[in-house]
Amino acid sequence: MNKAKLRQIWDALHSSYWFLPTIMLGIAIALAFIVLALDRGGFYGPLEKWGWIYTGGSDGARAVLSALASSIITVATTAFSITIVALQLASSNFGPRLLRNFMQDMGNQIVLGTFIGTFAYCLLVLRTIQGEGGDYDYSRFVPHLSVTVGIIFAFASIGVLIYFIHHASTIIQVSTIIADVSTELERAIDRLFPEKLGLSPSKSNNQVAQVPIDFNSQACPIQANGSGYLQAVDDEQLLQIAYKHKLLLRLNYRPGQFVVNGSELVLVYPRMRVNRKLIKQINNTFILGKERTEQQDIEFPIAQLVEIALRAISPGINDPFTAIRCIDRLGDGLCRLAQRDFPSPYRYDDDDNLRVIAEPFTFAGLIDLAFNQIRQYGKSDMAVTIRLLEAIATIANYVHNQKERAVLLRHAEKIWRDSHKAISEQLDLKDIEERYEAVVKTLQLSGNQTKN
Repeated sequence: MNKAKLRQIWDALHSSYWFLPTIMLGIAIALAFIVLALDRGGFYGPLEKWGWIYTGGSDGARAVLSALASSIITVATTAFSITIVALQLASSNFGPRLLRNFMQDMGNQIVLGTFIGTFAYCLLVLRTIQGEGGDYDYSRFVPHLSVTVGIIFAFASIGVLIYFIHHASTIIQVSTIIADVSTELERAIDRLFPEKLGLSPSKSNNQVAQVPIDFNSQACPIQANGSGYLQAVDDEQLLQIAYKHKLLLRLNYRPGQFVVNGSELVLVYPRMRVNRKLIKQINNTFILGKERTEQQDIEFPIAQLVEIALRAISPGINDPFTAIRCIDRLGDGLCRLAQRDFPSPYRYDDDDNLRVIAEPFTFAGLIDLAFNQIRQYGKSDMAVTIRLLEAIATIANYVHNQKERAVLLRHAEKIWRDSHKAISEQLDLKDIEERYEAVVKTLQLSGNQTKN
């Protein structure tokens, strides 16, 4: 199994509400059998020395464990009914794409696992209690240590419940949601663009691409055997396949794009080396799914921030403050991105032979994704317009070439023109004009510093 599929499986498990709770349930079941074995062996450890061992009889043990089991499962049911309601509110206010972020929240998974594990532990210990009579009837088996551990679990569950109440009320706050998506964006930038400008340029950037003249006429298209969003590509495996069969591959899709079943996924050169086995191997390096992920898709967290901003400035909500927060986070991520070296689309083997031509992400494309829709929907809002220009001015301090500066200037001009069409108040337009001039001045200074 290739690395991309392993990462996809782990991502799916990490985004589920059953994986971690199931592991915790298994630990609780194993612990129940271990502690019961210690009880049968009469080993109580330091708890007996400290006087913390449960000393009641069988009836008392049954009452304690029954009360714990019934109360814990009731609390678990109530708590996660609240969670479902919170997810529905978040989906309607911030967008259904963000539900995946809530599903990945490990805090909720640990809370569920703690409740379920405590419930299962109490049931397993409860079934082993034998004997009847008063609290001090020791004629039959009473697992004193196991009951004591169950009580400890109950106090732990109380602490987890307190944490859950705080956590559930925190994760649905807009500031927390935006900050979490922004953190995902930063992680994606560090993962996909690890090379910093001026430090260690990638090897492929120093190469000269050697694309055969007859590539388009002699390349064989490989069709996708399914449909869905391209979540990841196993680059290493794809390069190994190309090296082994002496091929040149050109990818027609990048992670995050939707692939239609039967569309041309890859062009393979030369076509005479293509066979069914090779087609299957190449298709296996592309991971398709029903939704986008941030695994190799830098556009996905940017699109999430844009979606939150667009919903905030929609007429039904009209919350420009949330949109401004999103713009601030987008500006921060794009400043970070402007300091990174964008990988070359050309991939070479160890013998410096061109093997793979990828579909790259571009600085211009990411800037378009971040600002276009917010500009279009928020052009009549002065606060949003000004913050867009301020964000562009901040990013301008970090760009390193004329092409990137031209992209930022183009967006500033669009914002300036749209504002003059949508806003009639002259004093507001004057403020926008000042921000626009600040962008132009910053870009000019950045260009002069680069030349020097």
